[in-house]
Parts: sequence; C-alpha cells; structure tokens
Amino acid sequence: MTWKLPFFRNRKDSEQRKYLKIITSEGISGVLLAGLIGGPFLTGYMLHLGASAAQIGVALAIPAFANLAQIFTAIVTHNIDNRRAYVFGYGVMYRLLWVMTGLIPFVLPQSYWVYTFIILYFLSYLCSNISGVIWASLIGDMVPAKVRGRYMGIRNTIVGGLAAAAVLFGGQLLERYSQEKGFIILYSLAAVCMVWNGYHLFRYPNIPFEKSKESQKLKLLLKPLQDRSFMRATLFLAAWIFIQNVAVPLFSYAMLDVIKVSIQWVSIITTVQMIVMMISYYVWGNLNAKYGTKKTLMWTLPIIAASCMLWGGIAWLPAIPVLVIVHVLLGIGTGGFTQLTFNFTIEDSPSAERTIYVAVYAMLTGFTGFIGPILGGEIYHQLKTMPAWMEQYGFSAMMGLVLLGIAMTVGRAMLLSSNPAGKPERTTMVRNKKKELLG
Repeated sequence: MTWKLPFFRNRKDSEQRKYLKIITSEGISGVLLAGLIGGPFLTGYMLHLGASAAQIGVALAIPAFANLAQIFTAIVTHNIDNRRAYVFGYGVMYRLLWVMTGLIPFVLPQSYWVYTFIILYFLSYLCSNISGVIWASLIGDMVPAKVRGRYMGIRNTIVGGLAAAAVLFGGQLLERYSQEKGFIILYSLAAVCMVWNGYHLFRYPNIPFEKSKESQKLKLLLKPLQDRSFMRATLFLAAWIFIQNVAVPLFSYAMLDVIKVSIQWVSIITTVQMIVMMISYYVWGNLNAKYGTKKTLMWTLPIIAASCMLWGGIAWLPAIPVLVIVHVLLGIGTGGFTQLTFNFTIEDSPSAERTIYVAVYAMLTGFTGFIGPILGGEIYHQLKTMPAWMEQYGFSAMMGLVLLGIAMTVGRAMLLSSNPAGKPERTTMVRNKKKELLG
C-alpha cells in the first residue's frame, strides 16, 4: 500500500489535483535553486566578491524594490488572455539572470564584480515580480478556496524541507572546498534547477479567468485604494516590513562579518530555521483555516519581534546557541507571515481585480521593504565607530523591542479590526455555508 499526501490520494487525478501537483513540483525546483545560491550564500558570495555592508544592504533590498514593477504589470496585463506565457517567460528569465551572476568572476575585472552582481540581481528580481503578480492570479484560480490555506501549508512544508537540505548541503560544500570552487559547484547545481523549474513552469495550464469589467486603467487602480479594509491592513504591513527589514535581512551579515561565525555554522543555523519554517507552514495553514487570515497573521508578529530581541542573549551566553534559538523563532514567525500575507492578498481581492490588488500590496510593501535593508546596511556601517556590543547584538535587540511594541498596539488595531462591520472573514463564511449544506 502506497501513502500519498491528503490532496493526492485519488487513483485518477481530477484537473484540480493535477494543478496542485504541478504547483508543488514547480515550487520544489524553485526553492532548491534559491537554497543553493540565496540566503546566507548570497551574502557569502557577495563578501567573496568584495562587497561592503552597505552594498550587501542594497542587494538584500532588491527583491522588495522590484515589487514596484508589479503595479505597472498589473495595469498593463490585467485583461491578458495567456497568463501562462507571462509566468513561463519571465519566470525563466528571473532564474537565468540570477544564475548568470555566478559567471561574474570569470568574465569581468574585479573592480566590476559587485556592481555587476547588483545589476543582474536587480534585473532578475524585476522579471520575478512581473511573473509573480500574474502567478498569484493564476494560483488563485488553480487552487480551490476551500482548501487553499491547508494546501499551501502542505506545499510550503514540502518545499521548505528540501530548501533546508539544500542550505545544509551548500554549507558543508563551502566548508570542504575553497570558496571559489564551492561557489562554482553551487552555481552549476543551480543551473540544473533552473532548467528543471522551466520545465514545470511550461506545464502550468492557461486557465480562462474572470476579466475586469473596468476598462479605464486609473479607475482600475483606484479599486483597491478605495477598499478600506484592504488598505488598512496593507499600510500596516508595509510599515511593519520596513521596520523588520532594517534588521532581519542583515542577520547573515552580522553572523558572518561581525560576530565571525563560520559559514558552516551559518548554514547549519539557517537550515534549522528552514526546518522549523517547514513544520510551521503546515501548522499555520491549519490555524489559518480555523481562525481566519488576519487574526492568525497578527499572531506571527510578536514571534518575529522576539527573534530580534533574543540577540541580546549574546551578552551572557555563547553566540551559537543564542543564534539557533533566534532563528528557530524567526522560522516560526516568518514562515507564518509569508504564507499568511500571500493568502491575505488572494482572499481579500475580487477575482476579476486580483492582479491589481496583489500589485498594490506588492508596490507598498516593496517600497518599504526596499528602504529597510539599505537603512540597516548604513546603520551597521555607522555602528563600527560605536562600542562592539551595539554592532554584535544591541541593534538587533532594540529593533525587536520596537517591533514588539508596534505588534501589540498598532498591529492589533489594524489587523484585528480591519474587517468592516458585518463583513465576516472568508473562513467564517465558509463555515456558515457548510452548516447550511448540512442542514
């Protein structure tokens, strides 16, 4: 007797189950690529190229900044007929440009290495976000609403576990070989994952979708801006991401270049974070289905704040165990935050205007998320003139206190009261509908 995941047990797959399998398979190849050359290895590779803290901050801000492209993409493509072609074309270009950064030391003089990396990485994420806004719309139609929260939890658990394995493998590889040889191997494997991912993107269906009846682009843009519930939550999340990104994206930099933790230990700590995140996806998915998206999203915020505050433990305890605990909490918090904000943009948007809702969210959070790491990188540069403890753990701990205060005050007000009176969350409506069907 063979065991299958809950969504894949029927002997003859329906169209929807085929879609779920494609989404999962594509996610696996995508996260393996990101696990091999992203995360701590992106920071490590930039240090290998000779980047400063400020330059690393700029690079870490690029994924968020590239979100700004989504608003233009959504306006131009809101009524396109072939969503699959956009997802495939820009999805392949995104990963191709990222993998091409591995060629920089072999084709350019050293003085151009860091700037070329930043340019290619920016173009890569520009393609990613053009693809992403349409991908979110397509996923909204491929995954039935009644199983979306639980399915995304299971999918993210699977791909998260494989991503964690990729990070652990990469750390051991870089510890065993020289950085030059190690990164050659990692980028070669990433190139294989790029081809594999392109195959799965090609298999996505081109599902017909409900088109917006609004033909004027300005009025289309105003629809999410006039949605009070959506905008209250979005503006708060944009502010949260800004403050969070001043500290969290630079955790790897602080470990590698400030505390001088070996890249092997950084990869192990990051793997622990990803394993915890993998497990948390399933838990958050079930909590999402039971309690609703915004309420569950609120619960993730104090956990992220606590992960920053616990950096202060380095003042009394050895760094490694403290950093492991920090990243366990970070995995729990960011795992839920990432999954639930995605569900929030899908659930709080009408099907016909989903791309523009996703794009407005991405534009606002992208702008604040872009500023955060740049400011954080500059702060770390200035901290070099201050007492060592401020750079090592003081700054992160203080940012955690700020985040906790915001979560328990503004966060509660914006998220828990963001639904207009008389407008229950989707989970409540689904639950009531089930009761009606059962008589």
